[in-house]
Amino acid sequence: MKKRRIVLTSILKPVDDTRMTEKLGASLSKVEGVDVYVIGYPSQSQASLHSITILPLHSFKRISLGRMLAPLIVLKKCIQVKPDVLIVNTHELLIVGILNRILFGSKIVYDIQENYARNILFTPAFFWVLRPLLAGFVRFKEMLLTPLFQGVLLAEKCYENELPFGRKNCIVIENKAIVPAGFHRHPPAHKIKIVFTGTLAQSTGVFRAIGLVQKLHQLNPKIELELIGYCAIPAMLGKIRSAINGCTFIRLTGGDRLVPHQQVLEAIRTAHFGIVCYPPAPHTRNKMPTKLYEYLACELPILLQQEPPWINLCNQSQAAILVDFDNPNVAEINAQLSKPFYTTKPRHVTWQSEETRFLDWIKKF
Repeated sequence: MKKRRIVLTSILKPVDDTRMTEKLGASLSKVEGVDVYVIGYPSQSQASLHSITILPLHSFKRISLGRMLAPLIVLKKCIQVKPDVLIVNTHELLIVGILNRILFGSKIVYDIQENYARNILFTPAFFWVLRPLLAGFVRFKEMLLTPLFQGVLLAEKCYENELPFGRKNCIVIENKAIVPAGFHRHPPAHKIKIVFTGTLAQSTGVFRAIGLVQKLHQLNPKIELELIGYCAIPAMLGKIRSAINGCTFIRLTGGDRLVPHQQVLEAIRTAHFGIVCYPPAPHTRNKMPTKLYEYLACELPILLQQEPPWINLCNQSQAAILVDFDNPNVAEINAQLSKPFYTTKPRHVTWQSEETRFLDWIKKF
């Protein structure tokens, strides 16, 4: 029997991306009679990718001619594979999706991982004069082309209200955590290690995390911080390095390079606490941070911003210390570091619950 070919593709996400490959791709590879291909940015990771065929793009800078040409390279690779189902996860590949539907009759799915127009409008990735024009163009393109897709995946529940163009045949598949079998945290006894994982940016709270740990370290010299993740904007990375300059108790891992997920999990394995703190902003409002699910699934205690949905999720298992990051009570936070956490095991935070729903939904294609 001829196998069906499913391609998942991105421009900036690496070929071993957690959602695209480790979650969606790995789940699809379990389906009998399916060959799974992933097209994306090249990765340095040597991790096993199950039975998935990897088709990496060439390296390019975030804002460059190489990025502008990347959709054409993706299209070329799709022409070689001739997918039965094509899943794209960025607005830059919407036209590639439509062309595959025309050329091969592919079923096309748009995996909406971000509110891209808001990201452009409210982050410093582009010069401020260009932001409204670029955001408007992206939103117009999504509104025009998304209805031509057979299905839409939404990575956040809030996108059902924010992105009405994506409501046709859509399903919310959240970025819940994948934890390897046999994973156990083993933090060192001689220090208190705090981690800040994921995208390193002002909008994700990296400077709030640095400021809090600097204050905590003054009170308790055993406290250290590891920042581990990627910073896409060179000027922002410079500000982060300036903020931690001279702080021997703060370590930066990654920064100007993508960090494999296995390395992030290792940082969590050796940590005592994780930080979740997002400054109020239109493009992050109502979202559930992926690392919140990951910390809970790994049973890592959390220094948590006072956001009601996040608090409700953590309170189920006594997982967090609530922190007012604008005016932290450092003495109180330090006193709570030794209290018991995870009195009950967290529920509904892992990918298994999403995987079944995703496969049931995608099988109709």
